[in-house]
Order: sequence, then structure tokens, then C-alpha cells
Amino acid sequence: MALCSKFLALFLIHICLLLSLCLAADPFVSYDFEVSYITASPLGVPQEVIAINGKFPGPTINVTTNNNVAINVKNKLDENLLMHWSGIQQRRSSWQDGVLGTNCPIPPKWNWTYQFQVKDQIGSFFYFPSLHMQRASGGFGSFLINNRAIIPIPFDTPHGDIVILIGDWYKRNHTALRKALDAGKDLGMPDGVLINGKGPYQYNTTLVPDGIDYETIEVQPGKTYRIRVHNVGTSTSLNFRMQNHNLLLAESEGSYTVQQNYTSLDIHVGQSYSFLVTMDQNASTDYYIVASARFVNESQWKRVTGVAILHYTNSKGKAEGPLPDAPDDEYDKTFSMNQARSIRWNVSASGARPNPQGSFRYGSINVTDVYVLKNKPLVTINGKRRATLSGISFVNPATPIRLADQFKVKGVYKLDFPSKPLTGPPKMETSVINGTFRGFMEIILQNNDTKMQSYHLNGYAVFVVGMDYGDWTENSRGTYNKWDGIARSTVQVYPGAWTAILVSLDNVGVWNIRTENLDSWYLGQETYVRIVNPEETNKTELPIPDNALFCGALSKLQKPEDISPAVSITSNRSKLFFALLMAVCALMSVFG
Repeated sequence: MALCSKFLALFLIHICLLLSLCLAADPFVSYDFEVSYITASPLGVPQEVIAINGKFPGPTINVTTNNNVAINVKNKLDENLLMHWSGIQQRRSSWQDGVLGTNCPIPPKWNWTYQFQVKDQIGSFFYFPSLHMQRASGGFGSFLINNRAIIPIPFDTPHGDIVILIGDWYKRNHTALRKALDAGKDLGMPDGVLINGKGPYQYNTTLVPDGIDYETIEVQPGKTYRIRVHNVGTSTSLNFRMQNHNLLLAESEGSYTVQQNYTSLDIHVGQSYSFLVTMDQNASTDYYIVASARFVNESQWKRVTGVAILHYTNSKGKAEGPLPDAPDDEYDKTFSMNQARSIRWNVSASGARPNPQGSFRYGSINVTDVYVLKNKPLVTINGKRRATLSGISFVNPATPIRLADQFKVKGVYKLDFPSKPLTGPPKMETSVINGTFRGFMEIILQNNDTKMQSYHLNGYAVFVVGMDYGDWTENSRGTYNKWDGIARSTVQVYPGAWTAILVSLDNVGVWNIRTENLDSWYLGQETYVRIVNPEETNKTELPIPDNALFCGALSKLQKPEDISPAVSITSNRSKLFFALLMAVCALMSVFG
């Protein structure tokens, strides 16, 4: 019996070691999201907003590089829903991207579980609902990916993390905004700018009425914090600043930057930044945190300014006086562009992997495909007011592109998106870019509109190598930054200007490229880049998930009762654990 007991003890130890190794190799994090409407008054007027677990904004997702993430989403809205994890590259898992080109929407009252690995990524990102302009009503939150402990960060560990979500806001909800666009109208000036879902502090009794709840961020004197700022708004570029405090830029959408101090920084729609801010003031009063609209008539937009309060624990009084000034360049965007050019990649810092990021020499790789994507002011197509990209206004198919490929459904899309803008009349089509697997694509984003644009590419970080005013030409390549251009997922394109990006097409899937301005996105300013590995292998793309939803031409495959998530990673591990326990119990019964 003693021998048996020792054997069982050793067996149990080995089981525990095996389980701990399995769990340590791919740690697992899970979240439950109940997406519903609640009534809130961010600008002092009750309105319907989209909340997650009853909160507006939603909770922060906080994970570590290489974690497996499962997010069970319950749709309690009265319309279809998809959640998109903006900037999360979904390596090998475009099925989890949460946009119409890859996923059928989650119907009302249904659950669906997203499962993906945050593979080889670090940084500051955010999530939001991608359908029907729902982001204009909320449903957004921060998505943070931390380094693994063995990977050093290129700055001292901050005292704490602070998330700040900024964005323009309308008192009308997303359905009313959609109706305005469908009727051929502009959205007009927003009603305010929110900071963490709250309206402005009453710094001015004329501009800000009584009774508005504002955000207060409490800090300890002398400590340094990592301030992560996301512009989750509808269409307005915002200048972010903290009164009397320097913003030491440290990271942007997954790339550590060359560290530089800014008194303020323009943050365009869809962009995220990390700043290191040291609380080094004397705390005679609280301080303003400001997010104000850029490239607009300042006198008209003064009431549309987000103001929060930075409160030291030893503060002696309330913030008072005028707000800190924004850059004085309302009619000259050169300052802002030069600021954008100054943001550079820290090529000596380690990223999510032990090898330095700078080992990837993007400037010496041969370009295989060149696409010039041009946007213009809105046009009328078939009697409808539409936005275009290179003369094509994208029409989302009833059957998602990736799903159509999987089941060989013909006629869903055309693989004929032009490499140069169309010269004829604009068209409404489901036209997709044919990307070359393991190719290296140069994309020139040409903005021939009078409004600021920002563009996002799913599935990748892109190298921002150049931007300038005027029309891009072949000679513009001579101005490219071929060494330390920032790698990020969302890039601004100034009015009457161009921005050039380079991207290594090594992630198989169907990836959305779009304007982040919700009104133009809704009206068709987007397309997809389709990347196919000619050799079918699970090494470059995972199989279709067991819980995939079906719609369009494949809707007959959807089982009405199939509304619960597929077996999760935790369930599989539970089965393994209980199987091992059963084996132990069997052995114990054998040995008495």
C-alpha cells in the first residue's frame, strides 16, 4: 500500500505539473458582455445609450500577450450586433474579427462567443459595435494588451494605468443619425465631446450648463502614470492636453515610440496613444483635462469641448480660469502634420517578442502591389447620397465574403477593386482587393475631400512612411521614412493631402480597410483586402469555428436552437482535468 500511495502521489504531482504547464503556455481570460440599452444623460439630457453589463462606457479588457481570450456576447439590443476588436490583429483567426465581411451578425436575444489569441501584440486598443453606426451610441471600451513579464518595457514601470476615452457625441442616438444620412442630410455639428462617457466640467457658466456629470481622475503627487487615450468618436479629430503637464509619448496602437514630450497631441478618430505623465505640479488647484475639436471654426465649436478634472490627492482647490490653449493653427494644418511626422517607431525596443522590433527592415522589402485609394466629397449614385473609395461605394453582401469563400458561394463579391481610382462615373459594388499572400503592399490614401479622414486596416499594423499635401506622385516616394515610420492600425489623412503606408500581407483572411469616420463608413467608404494561402493549412488560418453563424445564401445552415457558444477553451480544459481525475480515481480503486 505504501508503494501504491507513493505511486499515486507521484502521479498526481505529474498531473498537476502537466496541467500547470498547459495552462501556463496559453493562459486563458474570459469575459461576459451583455450589450443593452440604458438611459443616461452624458450632456445633461436623458438619452438612450448602448451599455455593456449596464455600464457606459463598457469595461476595460485587460490581457497579456499570447493570452487566449473568450468574450461571450449576449445581444439585448433590438437589432443585429457585431463587436469589433479594433487593432487586434486576429492572427490566423479572421473569423473572430467582428465585421460584416467576415461574420454574420448576432441576432437580438442571441449569444455568441468570440475566441481568439492576442498573438505577439502589446499596446492600447479599443473595441466597439461595428454595425449600423452603433458606436455613435456607445458600446465601446478599452482593450489593453500587456507585455509578458520576461519582456522588458522601454520605460520605468508606471505607478498605474489610466484609460481615457474621448469622442464627439450627439444627443440623437445612432438610429436617428442613420435616418438623417439615409435622407441625404449631413449629421451636422455634434452636441459635445465626452470624456469617459461624461460631459464637460463647468469651466464656463455661459458655455456649460449646470447639472452635467463630469469625469474626475485622481492621482498621487510625484507619481508617473501611463495615460491611455482613445478617440472613439463619430468623426471629429480632437486635441488632447492636460493643463500644466507634459505628455511623454510612449506607445501608439501596439508600437513603442521614440519618447518625446508634447504639450498637446492631435488624436484622430479611431486612434489610440499611451503617454507617461508625471504628477509634478504643486497641487494648489485641480487641473483641466481637455479634448477639443480640431480644424473647425473655433468660435462656433467652443461649446463642443470635453473637459475633465485631474485631481491630486493633496489638491487645495477646484480648477478655475480659462482652459489651456489648443494649437493656434485653425486655418493652417501644417503644424498638425509636422507633429504627426514627429511620431516615430522605437526600433531598439523589444515588443511582444524577445527579438527587437527593429529587426524587421520594412524599407528594404520589395513592394509587390500598389493601390491608390482616393476619397472625394459625397456623390449621388442611383439617387442615393454615397461615399466612395476610388470611385466605388462599397455594398455589404448578404453573405459575408469569408463565409462565401469557405462554402464556395459564387457571385457574392468581385475581386476587381482597381489599383488606381476609376475615371468613369462612381459605382455601388461589392468590390474587393486581391492581396498576394506574403506580398508587400504599398497603399496611398489620397484625401480629395475638405474633411479630415482617418483609415483603419484590420488584421495588421501598417508602416506609416509618408504624408504631405497635394496629390501623391511616383516622386513622392523620395520623401518616405524608410527606417522608423510608426507601425500602427489607424492613420490620419489630412484634407487635400495623402498618406502612404506599407503592409506585409502575412495574415490570411478577409480584412476590412475603411474610414473611421462613421458617417462616411456607413455610406460606403470601405473595402476589403482578401488574403488567401494557396496551400490550405491550419498553420496560416484556423478552421471555421464550430459556433459560426450563417446568413444570406447560407442561412439554411443555421439551426434555430444553435444560439449558445461553441465549447470554450475552459470547457476543453475542464474535460481534460476531469478525465485525469477519473483516471486517478480508477487507479485508487484498483490499489484499494
